Amino acid sequence: MKVLYFKTNIRCGGCLKKVTPFLDNLKEVESWNVDVQTIDKVLTVKTTGLPEDVVHAVHQAGFSAALIKTD
Repeated sequence: MKVLYFKTNIRCGGCLKKVTPFLDNLKEVESWNVDVQTIDKVLTVKTTGLPEDVVHAVHQAGFSAALIKTD
Protein backbone atom coordinates (compact mmCIF):
# COMPACT_ATOMS: atom_id res chain seq x y z
CA MET A 1 0.00 0.00 0.00
CA LYS A 2 1.34 3.42 -0.91
CA VAL A 3 0.20 6.90 0.00
CA LEU A 4 -0.15 9.42 -2.81
CA TYR A 5 -0.53 13.18 -2.40
CA PHE A 6 -2.12 15.40 -5.04
CA LYS A 7 -2.60 19.15 -5.35
CA THR A 8 -6.25 19.71 -6.35
CA ASN A 9 -8.85 22.40 -6.87
CA ILE A 10 -11.39 20.62 -4.63
CA ARG A 11 -12.35 23.51 -2.36
CA CYS A 12 -15.54 22.78 -0.41
CA GLY A 13 -18.12 20.27 0.76
CA GLY A 14 -20.00 20.51 -2.52
CA CYS A 15 -16.83 19.66 -4.41
CA LEU A 16 -16.26 16.71 -2.10
CA LYS A 17 -19.76 15.42 -2.83
CA LYS A 18 -19.05 15.57 -6.57
CA VAL A 19 -15.73 13.72 -6.40
CA THR A 20 -16.74 11.11 -3.79
CA PRO A 21 -18.44 8.60 -6.13
CA PHE A 22 -15.53 8.72 -8.57
CA LEU A 23 -12.88 8.04 -5.93
CA ASP A 24 -15.03 5.53 -4.06
CA ASN A 25 -15.41 3.51 -7.28
CA LEU A 26 -11.65 2.93 -7.54
CA LYS A 27 -11.22 -0.63 -6.21
CA GLU A 28 -7.52 -0.12 -5.49
CA VAL A 29 -8.20 2.80 -3.12
CA GLU A 30 -8.34 1.87 0.56
CA SER A 31 -9.05 5.43 1.75
CA TRP A 32 -8.81 9.04 0.67
CA ASN A 33 -9.18 12.52 2.14
CA VAL A 34 -8.97 16.10 0.91
CA ASP A 35 -7.64 18.76 3.27
CA VAL A 36 -9.67 21.73 2.07
CA GLN A 37 -8.10 23.90 4.78
CA THR A 38 -4.66 23.97 3.09
CA ILE A 39 -3.82 26.31 0.23
CA ASP A 40 -2.97 23.38 -2.08
CA LYS A 41 -6.19 21.46 -1.23
CA VAL A 42 -4.19 18.26 -0.82
CA LEU A 43 -5.85 14.96 -1.69
CA THR A 44 -4.26 12.06 0.19
CA VAL A 45 -4.96 8.57 -1.18
CA LYS A 46 -3.96 5.17 0.25
CA THR A 47 -3.92 2.81 -2.73
CA THR A 48 -2.34 -0.14 -4.47
CA GLY A 49 -3.20 1.46 -7.81
CA LEU A 50 -1.51 3.96 -10.07
CA PRO A 51 -1.46 7.74 -9.59
CA GLU A 52 -2.89 8.08 -13.10
CA ASP A 53 -6.05 6.24 -12.01
CA VAL A 54 -6.66 8.79 -9.26
CA VAL A 55 -5.97 11.73 -11.58
CA HIS A 56 -8.39 10.30 -14.14
CA ALA A 57 -11.14 9.82 -11.53
CA VAL A 58 -10.72 13.38 -10.23
CA HIS A 59 -10.80 14.75 -13.79
CA GLN A 60 -13.99 12.78 -14.51
CA ALA A 61 -15.57 14.57 -11.55
CA GLY A 62 -14.61 17.92 -13.10
CA PHE A 63 -11.57 18.78 -10.98
CA SER A 64 -7.80 18.84 -11.41
CA ALA A 65 -5.21 16.76 -9.57
CA ALA A 66 -1.43 16.81 -9.85
CA LEU A 67 0.79 14.32 -8.04
CA ILE A 68 3.10 16.12 -5.61
CA LYS A 69 4.49 13.29 -3.45
CA THR A 70 4.48 9.52 -2.96
CA ASP A 71 5.21 7.65 0.28
